[in-house]
Amino acid sequence: MQRWRGLEDIPQDWGRSVVTIGSYDGVHRGHQLIIGRTVDRARELGVPAVVVTFDPHPREVIRPGSHPPLLAPHHRRAELMAELGVDAVLILPFTAEFSQLSAADFVVKVLVDKLHAKLVVEGPNFRFGHRAAGTVEYLKELGGTYDYAVETIDLQVTGEAGGGLPFSSTLARRLVAEGDMAGAMEILGRPHRVEGVVVRGAQRGRELGFPTANVETLPHTAIPADGVYAGWLTVGGEAMPAAISVGTNVQFDATERTVEAYAIDRVGLDLYGLHAAVDFLAYLRGMEKFESIEALLACMADDVKRARELVAAHEAAVVAG
Repeated sequence: MQRWRGLEDIPQDWGRSVVTIGSYDGVHRGHQLIIGRTVDRARELGVPAVVVTFDPHPREVIRPGSHPPLLAPHHRRAELMAELGVDAVLILPFTAEFSQLSAADFVVKVLVDKLHAKLVVEGPNFRFGHRAAGTVEYLKELGGTYDYAVETIDLQVTGEAGGGLPFSSTLARRLVAEGDMAGAMEILGRPHRVEGVVVRGAQRGRELGFPTANVETLPHTAIPADGVYAGWLTVGGEAMPAAISVGTNVQFDATERTVEAYAIDRVGLDLYGLHAAVDFLAYLRGMEKFESIEALLACMADDVKRARELVAAHEAAVVAG
């Protein structure tokens, strides 16, 4: 899959394509519907499927300081889109100048002049251009002038998550912040992930016999509520069952909020400086301060046991289909 950062990265000889536009943070199940439809139509028409997205999130430029927590960084979104069959991802730098681009100019400069859109696939509430003045109806109107078609699909998906609310990035962020990993997983179609470089911490876990990877998360990451979780630690493509701690270490009166993962039944791991991903399967318990180190160790052992069992059960269910 090709990845372009800015219009200048698009090959000069790029031909017609089927395009969809959006932030697509998390590439959740609603997003998967529209991206999947984009890919299907591209295959039918014999042209590439392109996703256009933005960095940073438009809200941060329009209202500085309002950047939402991100469910997935751009490289992760690209990976997920590639799995759906997308041929190219265009990340447009969203600047103050770009935010002033009118809806008509956006269509001409992006869809017509650069991507040579044959078809644009969007949800019914899609908005674009300066002050979000462009609507799907206006997009269709311009299509008559610039020789592209527009197809809208209903990307609304609902389930048990959030009490039956329509799936959205906003809802997924809320559930992650509440520690509802089952709800977030229903929306995303996979466990929520945070990632970053493994850095040196206080090494108290090592001293206690539970060495953890302290993952320095990327800016604006949607981090789950403080607590202990079951999940996986993935390094170098290897996913290892893990017990995960999020928050400040209240046992030792620490103040820095961290994400730390203990790779279950693994010894001698040296992960410092490596990129790691932490996937959250289930919430186990909240953070608490114990009366003694012995009580803490007993609880940690139980956390590991429960995490091992939950991960094994999930993996068995996936294999069983």
